[in-house]
Amino acid sequence: MPDGSGFGTFLDGGVRRLFSGYGRGRRRIGRKAVWSCVAAVVGAAFLLTAAGALRRGQEEEGDGFWKKAVLWIQEETRRTYLPVFAFVEDETGRPGKPAHFFYDLLLSAMPLYRYSGEGEGTDIRIEDADTYDLLIRMEGTDEEKKDVGEDGLEYEDDALHIDGDLQNALLKENSLHKEDGGQKEEAEPAEPDGEDAQERPAEDGGFCRAQEKSYRYDWDEVREYEDIVSAFYAIDSTTSITDEQLNLENLLGRDMSVKKDGEGPQILIYHTHSQEAFADSVEGDVSTTIVGAGERLAGILREEYGFTVLHHTGEYDVTARDYAYSNSLPALEQLLSENPSIEVVIDLHRDAVPEGKKLMVELQGRPTAQFMFFNGLSRTRQNGDIDYLENPYVNDNLAFSFQAQVACNEYYPGVARRIYLKAYRYNMHLRAKCMLIELGAQTNTVEEIMNACDPLAHVIAKVLSGETGDVARDAAGVELLE
Repeated sequence: MPDGSGFGTFLDGGVRRLFSGYGRGRRRIGRKAVWSCVAAVVGAAFLLTAAGALRRGQEEEGDGFWKKAVLWIQEETRRTYLPVFAFVEDETGRPGKPAHFFYDLLLSAMPLYRYSGEGEGTDIRIEDADTYDLLIRMEGTDEEKKDVGEDGLEYEDDALHIDGDLQNALLKENSLHKEDGGQKEEAEPAEPDGEDAQERPAEDGGFCRAQEKSYRYDWDEVREYEDIVSAFYAIDSTTSITDEQLNLENLLGRDMSVKKDGEGPQILIYHTHSQEAFADSVEGDVSTTIVGAGERLAGILREEYGFTVLHHTGEYDVTARDYAYSNSLPALEQLLSENPSIEVVIDLHRDAVPEGKKLMVELQGRPTAQFMFFNGLSRTRQNGDIDYLENPYVNDNLAFSFQAQVACNEYYPGVARRIYLKAYRYNMHLRAKCMLIELGAQTNTVEEIMNACDPLAHVIAKVLSGETGDVARDAAGVELLE
């Protein structure tokens, strides 16, 4: 065992070493604290700089053609290789770019910086002039460009309203008419229509209004968002919509009826793209173009259904289609100002399809062009609502086309294609009851187009009489919105 002096020496040396180490540790801690403070300051400066750069990047998005091209490539890459950000965008409706994500992440760690930036830019333009001009031109030229395959615009055999067999539904309707085009056979209407009581007889293969539904919706099966989309819609990838708008309360709960007892016209028909023609249109003969179809539709609505219709034949796409919507807008606003009684505005177009494809069905033994109701949502998938192309009537527009589609699918199944939803406004903000219709396509004949005006006028009249909405609301258990 060591003696006392040895133990004392050992203890004394240990204490000195202990306190010596403590001193060194204290100095190391001091140095670490200093460096930590420096790192924190540098890091904060970096984060502030990064956040500012990301903000500037957001503000500069869309400047110039090449930047737009780069942004498009980035978007495609993001959707292919970074699907989580696309999912965030789809679920929240907020931009799902990585830059936006990291920008929000940075700001969440720096609430003071976020607060200081919230008051900035109150006078900043939503879009620069070049971007605004680009979108206006895209609105004019892009309406008939669809990112859904042609088959995606048609009803398949398993679609809800087809009930398994489109041909059976059409044959049922056609069987109500004699093959020689004579009088309609007597049939007890399932739901009498006051307008149909004055139905004109079919002569020389003419059209007879359907008095009996070929199909009836079971609204319990078409109540969820997914079922409504499946049964009625094709949605362009440029836009998005949720069950806040696509629900039966919103689509059926709105009254689309129009009174006929006032002075002045109730309906305006016009053509943003007046130069659209058909397979056998005669050059120089306007009556064989979409304008001629508009005059026939207007005539049927006047003569057969008692509406007062103004058909505007102004031309806004003679030199180019680029600015057709913005070119037509002042004239339309003036017409509506001069005719405040107008409640319904119909922009009649024809679609463009691949050569060799024909949008046609046999209805009552007559070749009849198919048509499509088209809605602009004033909303892009990437950036949300387009504030500078605001449409306060989007929900009313949606209800108008939806109720017309219901009438088509129940009385003339197969004549209407799916309702198409796209991003821009298309001047559908002018009235609550605005409708853009694609009547046939360039491969249809003039005869097929003119024949289609009969069922089209009938379903429009059913919606504007209030019948379609009343019957559907009762069947679906939906209340009329105030």
